[in-house]
This record gives sequence, C-alpha cells and structure tokens, in this order.
Amino acid sequence: MADRSFVLARAVGIWLTLIAVESIHGVIRRLFLAPQLGDLRARQVSVFTGAALIALVFWFTLGWLRPQPVRRWWTFGLLWLALTLAFEVGGGRATGMSWDRIASDFDLRRGGLLAFGMLVILVAPRFLAQRRGLIREGHRVA
Repeated sequence: MADRSFVLARAVGIWLTLIAVESIHGVIRRLFLAPQLGDLRARQVSVFTGAALIALVFWFTLGWLRPQPVRRWWTFGLLWLALTLAFEVGGGRATGMSWDRIASDFDLRRGGLLAFGMLVILVAPRFLAQRRGLIREGHRVA
C-alpha cells in the first residue's frame, strides 16, 4: 500500500508540473500570440504547442513513476485527464467564463480544439512509457 501511495503522490506531482507549464503557456499565449492572431486562432495554435509541452513534461517525468503495468499507464492518463478537465472548467468558471465559452473550447464546430489536447493527456502516458521502456515486464502491451 505504501508503494501505491508513493506512486500516487508522484503522479499528482507530475500533474502539478504539467499544470504549471500549461498555465505559463496560457499566459504567454494571451500576452504575445492573441494580440497578433486574435483570441480564437491563438487558442487553436496553442492546442498544438500545448500538446508538444504535454509530451515533453511526460517524457521527462514519467520515469519518476518507475516501470508500471500497461493498465496503470492508462489509469494515469485517466487521472490526469479528469484532473485537467476539473482544472479547466473550475478555472474557467472562477475567472468568470460562461458555460458556453468553456464548452466552445471543446466544440470542433466552433473552432475549439481543446478536446485534442485532452486526448493527448489521456494517451501520451501509455505511449511514452512504452518508448521509455517503462512498461513493466511480464505484462502484455495493449
């Protein structure tokens, strides 16, 4: 049980690192990119730069979790996805965004691409763990 608590604490630490990096990324987007491209286009572009940052954060931090069975890497992805969605929605509401404005970030018909970023958070841990050799031996790769 102590090992699971240790791994969970590190997983939350990785997520906090990710949120710190993405928050700085958001500030940079608002200060430098949005004035040049407009808000919607800047948010669209930043989904792709954000996906690259997600991959980099995970690449450099997943080793903290040591080798794990493939199922656990999917669990980390689900955990980080849920925490990030809660952060995005909660942060949006806390800063006065309407539900419609928050939903627009996820709506492809309205130019929202944030669902792509959420997909990256979900699948990247499993695939990057495999590339880094962090899938525990003896467990089949799904």
